Amino acid sequence: MERRENLPATQDSKTNNHHQQQSESAAIAENQSRTQPAPPPFRFSNRVILKNILEGEDGGVGFVGRRIVVGGWVRTSKEIRKESAAAPEQQLPAGGGMVSRTSPGHKDVSCVEMLQARIPLFRSIIKILAGGSHGAFGGSSGTSPVREKLPPASPESRIQRPPPPSTAYLLVSDGSCAASLQVVVDSSVASPALFLPIGTCLLVEGILRLPQSPGKHRVELSVEKILHIGTVEKDKYPLAAKRVPLENLREASHFRHRSTTVASVMRVRSALTFGSHTFFNNGGFFYVQVPIITNTDAEGFSSKFQATTLLSGKEDAPAKGGDELSMEAVKAAIREKSSLVEELKRSESNREALAAAVQDLRKTDQLAAQLEAKQQKTPKPGFLTTKSSKLNVAEDFFSRQVHLTVSGRLHLESYACALGNVYAFGPRFRADRYANPRYQAAEMWMLEAEIAFSQLEDAMNCAEEHLKFICKWVLEKCTGDMGFISNRIDKTCIDRLQATIACSYERIAYMDAVEILKKVTDKRFETSLVWGIDLTAEHLSYLADEMFKKPVIIYNHPRDIRPFYARLNDDLKTVATFDMVVPKVGKLISGSQNEERIHMVETRIKELGLPIAQYEWYLDLRRHGTVKHSGFALAFDLMVLFVTGLPDVRDAIPFPRTFGKANN
Repeated sequence: MERRENLPATQDSKTNNHHQQQSESAAIAENQSRTQPAPPPFRFSNRVILKNILEGEDGGVGFVGRRIVVGGWVRTSKEIRKESAAAPEQQLPAGGGMVSRTSPGHKDVSCVEMLQARIPLFRSIIKILAGGSHGAFGGSSGTSPVREKLPPASPESRIQRPPPPSTAYLLVSDGSCAASLQVVVDSSVASPALFLPIGTCLLVEGILRLPQSPGKHRVELSVEKILHIGTVEKDKYPLAAKRVPLENLREASHFRHRSTTVASVMRVRSALTFGSHTFFNNGGFFYVQVPIITNTDAEGFSSKFQATTLLSGKEDAPAKGGDELSMEAVKAAIREKSSLVEELKRSESNREALAAAVQDLRKTDQLAAQLEAKQQKTPKPGFLTTKSSKLNVAEDFFSRQVHLTVSGRLHLESYACALGNVYAFGPRFRADRYANPRYQAAEMWMLEAEIAFSQLEDAMNCAEEHLKFICKWVLEKCTGDMGFISNRIDKTCIDRLQATIACSYERIAYMDAVEILKKVTDKRFETSLVWGIDLTAEHLSYLADEMFKKPVIIYNHPRDIRPFYARLNDDLKTVATFDMVVPKVGKLISGSQNEERIHMVETRIKELGLPIAQYEWYLDLRRHGTVKHSGFALAFDLMVLFVTGLPDVRDAIPFPRTFGKANN
């Protein structure tokens, strides 16, 4: 590296100007920080949340000079070695004499010390000469001299040299925002080998300052003390510095949210959740938790997960240390007896002993065969068995058949008939093996609302206002994350949300939608269009993405493709239901006006062949103080897809469960 004094004058002046500008900027920022309070620490610990620093208007410049504690995980890292100061060149006198002992930059060295330092060199020269002329040094002709054994190394020479000084530059994120803080750690504070690996957890204390070199970081933290280091096993850590595909991250669902993309999606999901609660709270709704385990089929034709305690398999499970240990002992005995038989055969000295040993070996083989047959009948670990081939429901935990709920709207009705306006938010379960995992998972969260004294149009209005509210909410509350998602996932996501907020939604009847789709001649649908079928994803996509290019509400569907509780219209063919279809995703919200007439509900239950005894509690709501009411259910995971532009619902769910996959 060229020395500073050898740089051209213009280069040196530019460098001085840059350092002067940096000093002036730091001084200005420090003066501003004196008038601005330090970033507040988290309420329940002494660390400062990075979002409070990095997402301010000045990017944290106003806090320069403040001492703070931050914690997070290393996203990227690099180590830069420091340049060691070069020793000045030795200048010999003009006459070629010795260097003066008092010359600057040199230690005082006496002549004796110089000779002692050169003794090993003299010895090496003598050995080389001795190898070339044996007789002169007492050696015999034709024989090689014995090499003298080198003296053992001194303890000082065995001491390992310390690593050269360096500076580590880390990008640390604490999960509060998409941005990361640059953290600078000198090797004198701690060994860089401890915290350089990606994923290392750090809790550090230091001073916020302006970066020494201009770049994309407006501030950086100069670390003075490391309070905690959570190391990682580099060879086993699933995340790397390079971008990992989302499909690969699904295999490490307990770590994937440490990636910037998944972390941003989950913060958006959190904002959507809080925004929905805010909308319903401001609208006078009460939050109700509906049961997950139920004996009522909320739709009458859905695939359900049965919940039971009968499939324990404990009765037939082998005891620990039983057959497995006996089998190992028998195998060891067979090996020992076989060796004895072979030895007796070779000796041929005692035929009676050989016959006895063969008989003993045969009995042991028979015992091993019996144990193997028993083990084959014993179920393997994880194989479920019962006391009998059929489940005895009377012995089950609830003494009746129950399953995981597919919808909470029936239970919400009972509370709507008492509290007026209610909503629920929670997981719903569908045991559908053939559903497209891109848009359907076995466990999906639903946001459901029920409004007393209302009709179908009221539910449609509420659903439309709710969608616009949470779209606006996420744009205001997740500016940094939406900017990152726009750059990384979908460049149109922000424009799509803004258009959803500003436009008026198209409302068409099911019959009109079928007629519109029938007129499409330049597009071939896989499913032929006839009245009475449930519109497929390709039909809905065409209406929202190509025909109207905005959200579309389709209402009044045929009765045979809708749940039994939907109110029958006057034409006796359709029911008061609606689907809200949005671009890019498809059907996002489904709603209905529910049937308040008890005889109509009873007729529909019988038509579907459902056990009416399970719905007596539901019919009681019609017997005692019935009321017109309506509601809707929003597929919350699909809402995350609509906001972020992700193509697969599994990437919008923290721990997705799909057919054949239930990690963690």
